[in-house]
Amino acid sequence: MINTWWGITIICILCVVGWLVLSAIFYKRFFKRFYDIILSFFAIVILSPLILILLIVGSIAMKGNPIFVQERPGKINKKTGKEKVFKLLKLRTMTNEKDEAGNLLPDEKRLNKYGLWLRKSSCDELMSLFNIFKGDISIVGPRPQLVKDLLFMDDDIRKRHTVRPGLTGLAQVNGRNNIGWDEKFSYDLNYIEKISLFGDIKIILMTVIKVFKRSDINREGTASDLDYGDWLLLENKIGQDEYDQIMHSKVKDSDNEQNNTAPEETEELI
Repeated sequence: MINTWWGITIICILCVVGWLVLSAIFYKRFFKRFYDIILSFFAIVILSPLILILLIVGSIAMKGNPIFVQERPGKINKKTGKEKVFKLLKLRTMTNEKDEAGNLLPDEKRLNKYGLWLRKSSCDELMSLFNIFKGDISIVGPRPQLVKDLLFMDDDIRKRHTVRPGLTGLAQVNGRNNIGWDEKFSYDLNYIEKISLFGDIKIILMTVIKVFKRSDINREGTASDLDYGDWLLLENKIGQDEYDQIMHSKVKDSDNEQNNTAPEETEELI
């Protein structure tokens, strides 16, 4: 049988089918991370010339460091019960221009043509391939939030952090930045209940289509999507007093930790 072309073909088909069956059965437990490592490694190697070019162009267009680094909450540590905070890497889409008082200018004034192109093409996400390879995030999963968003999340929403965050996710292919946070979190929670090989493949294919169509880049009328807390305030789901109280508690906690930890990096919407 192995001496004939059709015999070899049958054996190859059986091997592929067997591999797919094993991948599907043990996907969440093993193969999801396995594919993250393999695919991100090859993506980094293949796209390294493009990444290098964008770093050079970005350093000129942004008048400085072209890489944006920001702390984001990752997967919940089973021992501590808290999210592991990691540094998310992206290509910078906004400059650090400030006014006379030293405050950053509004997003729409710092978002130049190059940064807008990065967002529309999703090329600003290329640096996150290193986060995938390292294990901070996965290719598919709930998008990582800002650290301060944790202050406004209840226990049900935090269930989305029982898996690694993702470069893309179910919410991103169902509206991305043009749906409300309640819808995004609903999609996230639905995803973690039904993680599967073919489900992730479908999300990846839908993401590719979204990228080429360049749809749902920003929430209508804004240069950047709203923070979760700001969205709650805008939608009157919390009052100004409650919002200020929550944010004040964050500032107070940060002050108490300054003697033992390095200052938290300034958070900026991208």
